[in-house]
Amino acid sequence: MYKVAVLTISDKCSQGKREDETGRIAQEIIKKLPGEVVKYEIIPDEPATIKARLIDYCDNLKVDLVLTDGGTGFTVRDNTPEATKAVIEKEVPGIPEAMRVACLASTKRAMLSRAVSGIRGRTLIVNLPGSTRGARESLEAILEGLPHGLDMIAGKEHR
Repeated sequence: MYKVAVLTISDKCSQGKREDETGRIAQEIIKKLPGEVVKYEIIPDEPATIKARLIDYCDNLKVDLVLTDGGTGFTVRDNTPEATKAVIEKEVPGIPEAMRVACLASTKRAMLSRAVSGIRGRTLIVNLPGSTRGARESLEAILEGLPHGLDMIAGKEHR
């Protein structure tokens, strides 16, 4: 069972102006990994706050996987990719590429996602879109490949 943190990054959800459906969807889907969500938070789209949470989850909670949702678009308040890049040690471009390719079948807007993925220590961080449909389709697109990657990061035997 993999330890997972889900971090919803949304100004409106953090202020209670909107319910966080996307974070709940990520928590449900990740059970198929199999994964156990050991931390779930909703924060505003503030770069320093995002970085602090990612570092805490990786370095202190030592989760295997952090899933962020939100903040990957084009608006001035979309800071998740930059905050993620600031804390990772190795980028994993294939994960967001796979998500975008899978989601392009549903909507051409998938090409507008700026999501990134990378490794910090022994933790994989994956940015998901903030939309419920985008997050669901993206996570389902990569779910099958995650165990192998997580096992490699953890130093477990693999083929």
